[in-house]
Amino acid sequence: MTEIATQTDRSNKALLDKEGKYLTFALGSEEYGLEILKVREIIGYMAITAVPQTPHHVKGVINLRGQVIPVIDLRAKFGMETAEITEESCIIVVEISGDGRRFSTGIVVDHVSEVIDIAGGNIEEAPQFGSNVDTTFILGMGKIQDSVKILLDIDKVLDGDDLSGFAGSVKRDTVTEATDIKEVTPKSTKKTEATEVASAPESK
Repeated sequence: MTEIATQTDRSNKALLDKEGKYLTFALGSEEYGLEILKVREIIGYMAITAVPQTPHHVKGVINLRGQVIPVIDLRAKFGMETAEITEESCIIVVEISGDGRRFSTGIVVDHVSEVIDIAGGNIEEAPQFGSNVDTTFILGMGKIQDSVKILLDIDKVLDGDDLSGFAGSVKRDTVTEATDIKEVTPKSTKKTEATEVASAPESK
């Protein structure tokens, strides 16, 4: 019993450690969340240069203020059907780690929603679907009123893609700090230049 209690305490502490602010976005009817500290900025969908012999979910690269950034189609990565690019489609630039360094990667999503503050008590562990289904990339399930947000560990989502080879290292003076993201402006895809997000609405 003591061992079970200890494991439960550790699990509860791990979930409490995951509480905080998350940027939420949608892929089809499903809603996901990213740790706000992983998000560098949100830009409108822009021209992407395809790179030969890359996985089908790697759309290519973009030039973001002189920095080459790989772009991932998150729908394709998750095995979902492709969708047309709309005015709400956008690229979330996230910071991930690999090969001992940090670098930026863009992920294409249908639209961004809002920044929400999720308490540890409202986060549950990812459900288990058996040994054949990998859910290690899910940080947890965030319960927001009557809905559930799938909270992603973006490092594990993109693990194994070997994106560092054609991504520039993160330069702190050329990206937006996560604490500066205070307003989500999803309908910006008609712009070809990156638009830094200045502020984001929060909901609790």
